[in-house]
Amino acid sequence: MILSLAAALAAAVGYGVSTIMQAVATRSTHGLAAVTTPLVVAALLVDGLAWLLSLVALDRLPLFLVQAVLAGSVVVVVLLARWFLGARLRRVDVGAVVAVVLALVVIGAAGGEQPATAPPAGFVVVLVTGSVLLALATVLLYRSGSSRALSVAAGLGYSVAALGARTAHAADDLLGTVLQPVAVAVVLGGVVGAVAYLRALEQGSVGGTAATVSVLEVVVPGGIGVAVLGDVVRDGWAVPAVLALAVALAACVVLATSPANSAAEGQDADAPGDGAPTSV
Repeated sequence: MILSLAAALAAAVGYGVSTIMQAVATRSTHGLAAVTTPLVVAALLVDGLAWLLSLVALDRLPLFLVQAVLAGSVVVVVLLARWFLGARLRRVDVGAVVAVVLALVVIGAAGGEQPATAPPAGFVVVLVTGSVLLALATVLLYRSGSSRALSVAAGLGYSVAALGARTAHAADDLLGTVLQPVAVAVVLGGVVGAVAYLRALEQGSVGGTAATVSVLEVVVPGGIGVAVLGDVVRDGWAVPAVLALAVALAACVVLATSPANSAAEGQDADAPGDGAPTSV
């Protein structure tokens, strides 16, 4: 369990660093061309490493715990902005950072180690079908979709990838995991999440995009994990877990809209929804 938690935390750091790199890249390059810039390519490599670490975590930890830790990557973004860019950190941001950390401690205690179990009949078919439909919807949204719609697509894409990864871990060996049909959902979900997120950052505010994705990638897979995939909360920990999740999500939203987050993302904090003036 300690190894799995360490992997989840390392993945959150990786995602936070990657987010900064991608957002900075979109300042000068737009559209699909942004995906080929050196900074975005490097960011995608960091994303890939973080994703592999998240797979290690998903092998032994429930979805609601892993996804809550990954959503905490916004803490990394804000702290990096403060330490390395001299960005302004509000008092409410400091409180939100503390709240996220304490909430994750409670969530970790409520979840504990839970190896993946086989999904119910028909779940893989539904998940793969949903990933294909989501990919098609993202293609349609890419050119003319709003930032909010693209943010939702990104959050759902990452959710599908997490659900697929948790389901795939029920296999007995690595080859069996890779060759499962659910691997299609993992790949499509990850691609949709990365592409839609990058496009949403280009179209709208960093804070709104990060907040939307953070909430969706915790609530959707976490809820399905408990309802369908057999993830459980320890006896007596249900209420603390729900309250801690609510606190963590609220704090992540606060941090996502922080001026420090906007500065770290390379955007003017005067942009709509981004708060007070702070720029790189």
